[in-house]
Amino acid sequence: MVDLTTLGSRRHQRFSAQKLLLVIGVVGLIWAPFFIYPIFVMKVLCFALFACAFNLLLGYAGLLSFGHATFFGGAAYFTAYAVKEWGVPPELGILIGVAGAALLGLVMGFVAIRRQGIYFAMITLALSYMFYFFCLQAAFTHGEDGIQSVPRGYLFGILDLNNSFNMYYFVLAVFLIGVLIIWRFINSPFGMILKSIRENEQRAISLGYSVAHYKLGAFVMSAALAGLAGAVKALVFQFATLTDVAWQMSGEVILMTLLGGIGTLIGPLFGAGFVATLENYLATSEFPVTIITGIVFMVCVLLFRRGVIGEFYASRLGRKLGFEYRR
Repeated sequence: MVDLTTLGSRRHQRFSAQKLLLVIGVVGLIWAPFFIYPIFVMKVLCFALFACAFNLLLGYAGLLSFGHATFFGGAAYFTAYAVKEWGVPPELGILIGVAGAALLGLVMGFVAIRRQGIYFAMITLALSYMFYFFCLQAAFTHGEDGIQSVPRGYLFGILDLNNSFNMYYFVLAVFLIGVLIIWRFINSPFGMILKSIRENEQRAISLGYSVAHYKLGAFVMSAALAGLAGAVKALVFQFATLTDVAWQMSGEVILMTLLGGIGTLIGPLFGAGFVATLENYLATSEFPVTIITGIVFMVCVLLFRRGVIGEFYASRLGRKLGFEYRR
């Protein structure tokens, strides 16, 4: 017979351990700019949110997109142009970027979800290429020069974002809100249905769910959150360029997600931090960064099939702490 008291005590211990790790992580991020260059940490947070948004689509809906740079870079362009040319405050510029990314996600998703598997991935890649060449030719993007010298302005007319610490804590707040939205989304009834579609789409259809509508909803949500990351990144670095919409950016976010662990909330955060750190410290090296990241990726695929965090979740220690890997 199962001892309910013992079982409840174990669950409480697991929850307490997870809660403790969460508090340590948040406290670490709060103190990070006092020990690490704030711009670098802001870059990590932006890409971590981007990777989490991508993982929402791949890890929980089972849809592999090769075109997420469209939403990330598109929002960066929209926000940069609105803030610099229209003179809107930064919070409104970010909302414009997110709305633009969501609209792009709606259009691209409406076309792409009609196909599955590799065909879905190829359609998103083709549409992403179309948007890249649009940004290359459009007048408002300034072609290869991009939109530069984007003013950060004052948040709500009060907080000066030109101050690095003010900007950092604003980015941290946006990051935490974004991750909280993703967590709530995947643990909602909508998220549960997405997981069922990922596991067995035909059975979900037989139960009466409109699979196309759920896929499109996940696609738009993922695009909007990726746009949020791109919009904030445009303010952090004060420019938006073609690099943000290139296919390499889509490949980079896929790499981040796979390194950390598909279908885990923390995995993309780890992957983004690892890749950004690797690129930062190898930037001055004579050895090509892409070769190093390629080698790291191969090693991860061979040794960590679930990703680094996914393997930790599946380990004995991870299970004791209450983590589960369901992929």
